[in-house]
Amino acid sequence: MTQPDEMLELYQFEGCPFCSKVRQKFTDLGIDFIARAVDPEDRSRVEEVSGQTNVPVLVDPNTDTVMPESDDIVDYLEEHYG
Repeated sequence: MTQPDEMLELYQFEGCPFCSKVRQKFTDLGIDFIARAVDPEDRSRVEEVSGQTNVPVLVDPNTDTVMPESDDIVDYLEEHYG
């Protein structure tokens, strides 16, 4: 398992099952990350980062990657850090 040099960030909110799936993958892989809480009523913060308003969004400063979609994020984490 490869650990990232810089901390990964996950834009998410607690009640989202797609975000939960990604958080679980971080846990399964033993990767520490920064959880950026997104207000479900005001998603402007995640839009600034990713250009869209859906969560989750992964930000990986190690590869300059910004990625939405939980399935894509899970696959990315497996490929790069699994």
